[in-house]
Amino acid sequence: MGYIFASGTMFAGLTGESVVSTNCPIVRDQQPIGPAQRFTRRLGAALILVGLLPGAALTTTLDVTIDNLRSDRGELRLCLTADPKNFPGCIDDARAVTRSVPATMHKVHFDDLPYGSYAVAVIHDANGNNKLDTLLGIPREGFGFSRNPIIRFGPPRFSSARFDIGAAPDQQEIKMRYLL
Repeated sequence: MGYIFASGTMFAGLTGESVVSTNCPIVRDQQPIGPAQRFTRRLGAALILVGLLPGAALTTTLDVTIDNLRSDRGELRLCLTADPKNFPGCIDDARAVTRSVPATMHKVHFDDLPYGSYAVAVIHDANGNNKLDTLLGIPREGFGFSRNPIIRFGPPRFSSARFDIGAAPDQQEIKMRYLL
């Protein structure tokens, strides 16, 4: 079992029985190793790689408060995204955070969010059918967005609902709207 070394720093992990050289001296003991030593080496390599992942970024929290609900029936469906292309639906966004909570719950807490720009969309799914019901394109159920932008024709753009979160915990108050 070999390791890849470059400039004395291990990277990329185990290479099976072959050793790959990058014009740097390879440091390797010539004695066979047992299963316990092999496990220890793999664990060490995994811990080093985990420390280098971008997921080790600084994180913060977000509290979303939902006001002006027409009733406490059904569920609230929240979508938190940093991707403008997938707002407000979060359909093709693997990194979006979605939550479904009872409509009686007016506060939702998000943990471990990397610093950055986000937008929140909320639907009051009063009948519990997992979608926003419409009549001739007009929503029959409640909806809301972070920063409470003005609604004209269709949902707002990401830039209208966008907010930045950083070191301090953030809070967004969303006022639900009902058109029918």
